[in-house]
Amino acid sequence: MVYSQGEMNTYPTITIDLTLDRHTIKDVLRAILDAILFHRLFGLVKPKTREVLGVTMPGVSDLDMEQLVEEKVDLFWKEIEGGMSKRGQIIVTFSEKRPKKSWFQVYVGEEDVPWEQWVINAEMRQPRDLDRPQFDTALSNTLTKAIHTMLTYTSSDRGRTAVPLMTNATGISPFPIKIAVKVGGVEFG
Repeated sequence: MVYSQGEMNTYPTITIDLTLDRHTIKDVLRAILDAILFHRLFGLVKPKTREVLGVTMPGVSDLDMEQLVEEKVDLFWKEIEGGMSKRGQIIVTFSEKRPKKSWFQVYVGEEDVPWEQWVINAEMRQPRDLDRPQFDTALSNTLTKAIHTMLTYTSSDRGRTAVPLMTNATGISPFPIKIAVKVGGVEFG
C-alpha cells in the first residue's frame, strides 16, 4: 500500500495491491471499496461492518452506495473471469465541482476536479489446495494493512488537507464519486 502524488496529478493517489482467488475476489473487493467509502463519505453515514477472512472491515449502510459497489465488483469479476488478463484495477476518484471557464474567463458551467484517488490493483491467482492456508493468511494480513493504510492516511495532515471545503451538505457525499473498472488496460462500464 502506497500513497503518492499521481504522475501528472496534483492530488494524492493511494494504492492497494491485492492477490485474490475466485473464492475471495468478490468479498474482498466489496470490503475494500466499502472501507474506502466509509473513510471518505462526509454526509450522514450509517456504519456497518463486514467480516472477511477474520478481518472486520468498516462499511456504509446506504442502498445507493451498496448498489454501486456491487455493480463495480460484478463488472470486475465478469471481465477478469471471461477475459485473458487476470489483472485489473478498480479506481475510486473523489472530485469537487468547480466553475469551468472558457479562454476569455467566461463561466461555461461546472467541471469535476479530482482531489483524491484510490487505486486497487488486483490480480487473480488460483492457489493449490495445499497452499490455501498460507494464501488466506497472506490475504488477511493484506486486508489488515489496507485498513491501517486507510486509517493512517485519512487521519494524517496530508489526508485531511486533500479534502476540499464542503459547500454542499446534501446527501451522503458532498463530492462526486467515480468508480472505474480496468482490466488489461481497458476501462469497462
